[in-house]
Amino acid sequence: MGVLGFQMRDAANYLRDMANEGGHGAGSVFALTIQVLIVLTLVLFSIETIPDLSPKTRLILNRIELATLVVFSVEYAFRLWAAPNRIAFITSFFGIVDLLSIMPLFLPVSSDLRTVRIFRLLRLFRIFKFARYNAAMRRFQRAFMIAREELVLFSSFTAITLFLAAVGIYYFEHDAQPEVFSSIFSSLWWAVVTLTTVGYGDSYPITVGGKVFTFLILIVGLGIVAVPTGLVASALAEARLQDKVEAEVESPEVTK
Repeated sequence: MGVLGFQMRDAANYLRDMANEGGHGAGSVFALTIQVLIVLTLVLFSIETIPDLSPKTRLILNRIELATLVVFSVEYAFRLWAAPNRIAFITSFFGIVDLLSIMPLFLPVSSDLRTVRIFRLLRLFRIFKFARYNAAMRRFQRAFMIAREELVLFSSFTAITLFLAAVGIYYFEHDAQPEVFSSIFSSLWWAVVTLTTVGYGDSYPITVGGKVFTFLILIVGLGIVAVPTGLVASALAEARLQDKVEAEVESPEVTK
């Protein structure tokens, strides 16, 4: 009975290692199989959007989707059982994505959540242990922490500018185009499109005052597009420098 207990415990540990994609090759095989299945379901989902598919083809696609939902449900239960901290797994990013991807099997949701599965492909970085990409993600996180005050301040300034732009164009264009700039809220769309320099052309000023105001907003918009890019680029450079300094401190013998 003791030997059997040890064997069962070893089997359980083996399965837990496999579910957590570590410890042995079976974990990588299991994870890669799930990833391939995810890609397959996304391709089939895209095929479903092709018009004029025959009813037989749609039936086959629906049956495959049902089968994959069952597989993903079993996988979710397996990962939940193997998780060292189940609450942490349920509330984690991948846990939430996993749950959302199988929700159509259990709840009559109106939205198609299959595309959420694409986020699960991010597990590939963990499967192959891409240390370089982990370091890059860490640098991005550090860069945003370095520039967080500036980004928050800039975001606040951008929100204020958006509102003032909507108010300004409303007063300039409301009388001339009451159907286009009917309210501050409808003018916000024009403000967003103009400040981001996209310019869809679905709403534009026709008065002289509105055109001059638009020119000024476009000048401000160039800065709104450029400033955060510069902030993040500068913060990334500083984060890379900090990583280099830390690496030199940890391994002084490799310093140049």
